[in-house]
Amino acid sequence: MAKSSSAPAETAPVADFEHSLDELEQLVARMEGGDMSLDESLSAFERGIGLYRHCQQALDQAELRVRLLLDPDAPDAAEPFEPEA
Repeated sequence: MAKSSSAPAETAPVADFEHSLDELEQLVARMEGGDMSLDESLSAFERGIGLYRHCQQALDQAELRVRLLLDPDAPDAAEPFEPEA
């Protein structure tokens, strides 16, 4: 039973990030459509900024987790992964 309760907790941040990113993309598409009033545009922009910040925070946390996994003793010394060309 312990495995069932821990699995959703681990996937929740990823699912939350995906949902926020999807909502942000939809919001941007609506704003680019140009059919929103000024008030709607301002509200959408404000919501978009909040979603962007949430996504950025999630990415920062994921990067920290990767750094800790690569070198738990010195996460700041971990070097970025460079894919082969």
